[in-house]
Amino acid sequence: MHAAAPPRKTVAPETTSALPLLALIAANAALAFGPWFVRLSETGPVASAFWRITLAAPVLLAAALATGWRPSQKQGGGLSRALWVIIALGGLCFAADLGSWHLGILRTTLANATLFGNSATLMFPIYGFLIARAWPTRLQGIALALATAGAALLMGRSYQLDPRHLVGDLLCLLAGILYTGYFILMARARATMAPLPALALSTLASVLPLLAFALLLGERLFPTDWTPLIGLAVVSQIVGQGLMIYALGRLPPLTVGLGLLTQPVVAGTIGWVVYNERLGIADLIGAVCVAVALVLVSRRPRA
Repeated sequence: MHAAAPPRKTVAPETTSALPLLALIAANAALAFGPWFVRLSETGPVASAFWRITLAAPVLLAAALATGWRPSQKQGGGLSRALWVIIALGGLCFAADLGSWHLGILRTTLANATLFGNSATLMFPIYGFLIARAWPTRLQGIALALATAGAALLMGRSYQLDPRHLVGDLLCLLAGILYTGYFILMARARATMAPLPALALSTLASVLPLLAFALLLGERLFPTDWTPLIGLAVVSQIVGQGLMIYALGRLPPLTVGLGLLTQPVVAGTIGWVVYNERLGIADLIGAVCVAVALVLVSRRPRA
């Protein structure tokens, strides 16, 4: 007789409420406006990232302090030296992510920038499975495959690997890797911190690296029209990243990763409205696939 094979360990779906999922979708909808604001900005691409962070930082810090949080507080293990290091590294990763992504946005197509910049869609869930040392459940696997197919359909018509866009594609891919690192670090910070303090401190940690990078590249730092930069700070950083950090502490990595796929849907809509880039049948089917995947992965487990 053969010994019975040990049962395959799977990741049970985590219980999620509607509010974090709605926050995740709203976050990605807001973040999808980022490339448009970057292209409208009169400053250099890294300089626009600097202003996104710098204009948002005081608002986020004031909001965190208004909730009663103080840097000296101890909250469930509190702001230990290790936690400060995690937040600082998270801010550095986010600065490098924004810098490389904003440079890539101007050197490739909007579709390529969105696709490669959100490669955390697959990297972050894989990290979650590796940390759990477990396979995804069948439902999670179906949702991931469905979301991947939906993303391929969404990008199918406009995606192109053009040699002229190679540098931009590589910069956006690097941004996606750095964004995954930021997610991992901030998910660890969110284990012991509320979302607003975590976002405020990581945002502050991003200011000086982005300023140094912009000055090193010799970019134009001050615009005559501040509207795109204010929009970038409010919509992308305060609203988009704020809701994203909130969702990170309440949703599993797979759900967060799949949520990133809503950005191409919104980006396609922006292209349709602003640049008359009409959506085709493949785009609509892809959007439905992504929506179904999000519903599947957010289902509560049966008792």
